[in-house]
Amino acid sequence: MNDLTRTALAAAEAAVTVHRRDHRLVDLEASSEKGRADYVSRTDLVAQAAALGVIRGRHPGHDILAEEDAGNLRERLEGWDGSPLWVVDPLDGTSNFLHGHPQYAASVAMWADGKPRAGAVVCGSSGERWWAAEGGGAFKGGRPISVSRPRKLRDALVGTGFPFKLLDQLPTYLGQLDRILRSSSGIRRAGSAAMDLCFLAQGSLDAFWELILSPWDFAAGLLIAQEAGGVLKRLDGREVDLLDGPIMGASSTALLEELSETLGA
Repeated sequence: MNDLTRTALAAAEAAVTVHRRDHRLVDLEASSEKGRADYVSRTDLVAQAAALGVIRGRHPGHDILAEEDAGNLRERLEGWDGSPLWVVDPLDGTSNFLHGHPQYAASVAMWADGKPRAGAVVCGSSGERWWAAEGGGAFKGGRPISVSRPRKLRDALVGTGFPFKLLDQLPTYLGQLDRILRSSSGIRRAGSAAMDLCFLAQGSLDAFWELILSPWDFAAGLLIAQEAGGVLKRLDGREVDLLDGPIMGASSTALLEELSETLGA
């Protein structure tokens, strides 16, 4: 584990400490709504401050893009010069957290020159910890992980996320859902893209797609999945960058191509 990965993991752990402290005290009614069913809680804000404190203490010269104070996201990313940028989701799966569902996590990644260099995802409810460094492989709890063995889509378990932030995308998504459900061994949706990508990395999912994602949703999970042997692209086939948008991934190039064809991408 290099210094960047240690920082990513320590920052994610700092956020998760807040999750664990607050999980019995959450109040859905006291949370604010950024959009339909898109919440921000006091826990998000305090967890973000904890994570950012770790990063600033260790890498004071680096820039940070964090979910709860991202500002004009597209303007920031289009003006990014490629210098080290920490991308932080202090609580991925806020709605799950507020409802007592166990799938939520902190996600922290460092990107530079358009690529992820280090990342970590930590789930406080389960104690699971995933991390990766560019070129160094992917790990869960200190053990190397890898994607599932190559298989056809008909035998694949596929993760997804609903486009709840932009319901005008729902007709497109429902068509994709119908085709994948008919063509695979099953679909799972639990509400945290960061963890879904880690499940792809460890072989619990064989493939994944989602239409609406922000950079902090996938910044760490993307690297973890790639370092575990996964293949990830945008739905139009382009390489994934930090601009938000649709992403698909699979345990092999052949499965990704089959997934893409079935999605109609």
